[in-house]
Amino acid sequence: MQDRKRAQQVDREIAIVVRVLLPDDPIEFDPLDEVQGLAETAGAIVLSGLTQKREKPDTATYLGRGKVEELTQLVEFHAADVVIFDNDLSPAQNRNLEIALNVKVLDRSELILDIFATHAQTYESRLAVELAQLEYSLPRLKRMWTHLSRLKMGVGMRGPGEKQLETDRRLVEKRIHDLKVELGKVEKRKERQVSSRRGTMTVSLVGYTNAGKSTLMNSLTAADVLAEDKLFATLDTRTRRWALPNWGPILLSDTVGFIRNLPHSLIASFKATLEETRQADLLLHVADASNPKVGDQISSVYEVLTELGVEAKDTLLVLNKVDQVTDVAVLDSMLNRYPNAISVSAKTKLGFENLQSAVSEALSRSFQDVDIELHVGNGKLLAFIAAKGEVISTQYTDDMVKVHCKLPQKYLGQIDLTDTIITPHSPAGWIKPDEVLENSKPESSEQLARPQESSAHAPEKTDGDGN
Repeated sequence: MQDRKRAQQVDREIAIVVRVLLPDDPIEFDPLDEVQGLAETAGAIVLSGLTQKREKPDTATYLGRGKVEELTQLVEFHAADVVIFDNDLSPAQNRNLEIALNVKVLDRSELILDIFATHAQTYESRLAVELAQLEYSLPRLKRMWTHLSRLKMGVGMRGPGEKQLETDRRLVEKRIHDLKVELGKVEKRKERQVSSRRGTMTVSLVGYTNAGKSTLMNSLTAADVLAEDKLFATLDTRTRRWALPNWGPILLSDTVGFIRNLPHSLIASFKATLEETRQADLLLHVADASNPKVGDQISSVYEVLTELGVEAKDTLLVLNKVDQVTDVAVLDSMLNRYPNAISVSAKTKLGFENLQSAVSEALSRSFQDVDIELHVGNGKLLAFIAAKGEVISTQYTDDMVKVHCKLPQKYLGQIDLTDTIITPHSPAGWIKPDEVLENSKPESSEQLARPQESSAHAPEKTDGDGN
């Protein structure tokens, strides 16, 4: 609990940022740029920074001994209140550094959790952040009390620290359990809420934090979603209706932004918030084309999508902020690397026609070309087909009607086959008759295959250096 209070006191403090560069880290022009942005988002005033290249972290202090001495001098010179590491520290490393530096030390995860706690607005997001913070604090809570067990306190005075640790640990673990139970209820409500929108095609915006997702959503839907030039400005999912030209109304969702090395506990805690992403028909992966680290950021987003289990969803890569790219050669290089990406500017609406066409085409890939034979008096099903799909032709025979249409596969599963027959329109169709019948059973509608990522529109998943 004390760690949570400590994390919330970063505001307006003088900070020194530190990063240890390991062999697997990508080569960057300014390796402290992101952690400085995070610290400033949390409210700290960054006056200096320090980096060190190492084969592996020091087990005691993460930094080498010489760098710890150099860092101590920086702290004293700037009268710093806090040192922020762009790495994840163990409880022991954190404590050893605080003893050596005589100031508060935060690691990357604690800093991100602090920002999330500040920006969480809804009941759902506040629960998620509190759970992630407590899970982060629990092992550090144990470390805080270990020094008391070593004190020689005399007869009748032994063990108070151990008893207090056990009491605090049980309180924290009970709160974690209660939060998980409550979040489980929230997740189920969210699943029902999102599932109730099955009658409308849904598109979800994903991407690195500050890539311009909220600005893009505002430009596409005339929504009034908060859009600020800072990290993690949006934590709660917002859904708006998007009148897609030559298609019709669909739902567009804006979700929390991702970041490199996003704490795993935070991803798990925000499962309910990211439900829109998991159930979307299409993902729009928005990347900041003006950022020199855009390739690494794209890779980081795919890592989070993989952890969420949605990496196979049909995805379009959208290179945003192309109006801020001053070197045309840089943009050409990105398009060569991601040839199927769509270049746009959310502010000037440049490239919106191409984006709208690409979204329409991608959503159309889930459509099945079928013939549906039904009773002529089944007006409810006829209206359903007309509303959810594209009717190409209609043939009447006695009391039956045969509708040639293109219908999304997920809606085929909602059709009652008691007095209805569904067959592919032609032998060269996209699905076989037995596949149509299997996928069209009402009880199997939740098991319909989700659209797979198309090689025609999804960028290659690459590592940080593009190989």
